[in-house]
Amino acid sequence: MSAPLFLVESLPSGSTFTLDGPEGHHAATVQRLRVGEALILADGRGGTAFGEVAAVGRGSVDVTVTGRRQEPVTDPRLVVVQGIAKGDRGELAVQAMTEVGVDEIVPWAASRSVAQWRGDRGFKARDKWAATGREAAKQARRPWLPVVAGDPDCSTKQVAARLDEAAAAFVLHEEATERLTAVTLPDAGEIVLVVGPEGGISDPELDAFREAGAVPVRLGPAVLRTSTAGVAALAVLSARLNRW
Repeated sequence: MSAPLFLVESLPSGSTFTLDGPEGHHAATVQRLRVGEALILADGRGGTAFGEVAAVGRGSVDVTVTGRRQEPVTDPRLVVVQGIAKGDRGELAVQAMTEVGVDEIVPWAASRSVAQWRGDRGFKARDKWAATGREAAKQARRPWLPVVAGDPDCSTKQVAARLDEAAAAFVLHEEATERLTAVTLPDAGEIVLVVGPEGGISDPELDAFREAGAVPVRLGPAVLRTSTAGVAALAVLSARLNRW
């Protein structure tokens, strides 16, 4: 089994480090690491430090640093505009998309989104997505945390502007004739993928995205849930871009 990963504000500069706070508590009390066991420290910005447990305290772990590495930014960059979903479906989507390698998630206030992120509720919901991505990145041993954008969400007009600036933009749509497995992909820049909410993408939204240069695509004959469509599409893109 691979070594567990713990997130820190900044990587240790010396040969020893004390992991404390919530991450130290998790390492010492929840995972119950023992002296000699391996672990990984990550700053969420591509930097990792490898180490071994030197001592275990109450809610903290002393680490002997054995190596360091800096993972470069991925290029092309994979961005998913995720229609806000009701219940926990949005969080399920964030969790799974993080595990398969999404670089940025943009919450989108689609016209058919049942849940609406207004006021403080919106910021709390966006923060919950970010926390879900953080925990999923740890589970997946990812050195880069996914960005969760939005203030706290994005309008259709803002999404269209993002699509217009992308190196390539695609909209998952059940009536599309082009397949994501066959479209041309850029060698660099942002690839932005739009996933609708439970009720789908409206005709005016689809028209706006087309005008911004996005290409409607489909994955196959089945209509996937909003919580799984982005994951499936990212898997296709990751394979085609030789990330996998």
